[in-house]
Amino acid sequence: MIEVDGTLKSRLAVWLSVTVTALGALLLVEAYFSSQRAAERAYDSQLESAALTIAEAVQWQEGQPVVEIPAAALQIIATRHQERVFYAVLDAEGRRVSANLDIPIPAERRAEVAEGPVWTNAEHSGAEWRLHGWEFDSAGWETQDPVQIWVGHTLAGRQALTGELFEGAVSRFLVMVLVAGLLMLLAMRVALKPMRRLRQLLRQREADDMRPFDARVPEELRELAETLDTLFARQRESRDALLRFTADASHQLKTPLSGLQSTSELALKSDRPEEWHRALAAVHQGAERTSRLASQLLSLARLRHVADGREMHRLDLAALLRETVFDWAGRDVARDHDLGLAELPATPLYVHGEPWALRELLGNLIDNALRYTPPGSVITLGLVEHAGGVGHAGEVELYIEDDGPGVPPEILERLHQPFERGGRQDTEGSGLGLAIVDSIARRHDARLKVAPHTPCGLRISISFPLENRP
Repeated sequence: MIEVDGTLKSRLAVWLSVTVTALGALLLVEAYFSSQRAAERAYDSQLESAALTIAEAVQWQEGQPVVEIPAAALQIIATRHQERVFYAVLDAEGRRVSANLDIPIPAERRAEVAEGPVWTNAEHSGAEWRLHGWEFDSAGWETQDPVQIWVGHTLAGRQALTGELFEGAVSRFLVMVLVAGLLMLLAMRVALKPMRRLRQLLRQREADDMRPFDARVPEELRELAETLDTLFARQRESRDALLRFTADASHQLKTPLSGLQSTSELALKSDRPEEWHRALAAVHQGAERTSRLASQLLSLARLRHVADGREMHRLDLAALLRETVFDWAGRDVARDHDLGLAELPATPLYVHGEPWALRELLGNLIDNALRYTPPGSVITLGLVEHAGGVGHAGEVELYIEDDGPGVPPEILERLHQPFERGGRQDTEGSGLGLAIVDSIARRHDARLKVAPHTPCGLRISISFPLENRP
């Protein structure tokens, strides 16, 4: 039963969406921090420019620095976001020469400024501030004392610029995702086109068209196409085998039916009761042969087409063999043959099988031996246990051997095919016995082997996998 479990398009879309989402989240995080760094660099550059502008405005009077903060410096650090700005000029002693806000500058920060420009964050009046300090030497003036210039502003502008840059990145990302989604749909349609073409080829085929594929497929579909070709090849072989079997079966049924018709027609033309009696005897004998042939055909069809294994049981093959041989030994058909058992193993030999099928197998082996050997022939059945390796139960070989005329070596390999009589036309056999045996052996994962028996005759063996003893 075929169950639809989603579509390849939806699975590809889900996995691509998950991948794009994960990568997009990483890209958005990186975009946010990149926007933040860009805003930091831009505003830090403004603070540095403002500090340089204030430094140029420092004047000295009577050995003391005097500064008049130029408006340009305040305009540099002031933004459209109405940030609060801060500036302070400190002398060499750390005293404030000029300042607009009383933001304390820690002593350790003032000491760091002597080594180089300093950037720091501070909190004042409930707001976060970004401060920049720079120490300038007064070389060439009346005194050599340095001055420190500190400038700063609140973080609103930085945060606003970060948001603007990030919004731009998000907008570009969303456009990219939309375009990527459209391209993904187009790519999936193009990528799945070979599958649609393969599907169309299959739909256009007739029911009996088992030819190999004639199509170009990508590497990913090569194995599927080869599997379908293999399936078609097996279907061709199965169909050809079925046609041959049907033709052979029709021929085998036609021969006795034609004989019955001829016998009955001759009897109808005669007025003598003894002719009628002989005709009735011939019709009865022909009907028996036809009935047996039909029964074998039904058995072969059942074995080849009903293989659900629901009737498999654990059974003792030695006991089943003993029971079957004793049953056949008491029949009239075996009275002119020496049918017997070889010495069987003392312990039970368990296999997993169907009792009716194994009885059918044994019956066909015995019936074939009786039909294809002359009266007085010795027919022997037996079992041989073959031990397995570590962890394996081994095998049991069921064999039947006779001292009859045997079979030419060139026929041995095809002796198990339907309607194959080993080149014999002088018997009443139908040639289905070993075909049924082979089907039953395959059904039980067993191996059939046909070989000459020394010094004369035929030996047929079937090796079954043993089950572990309880």
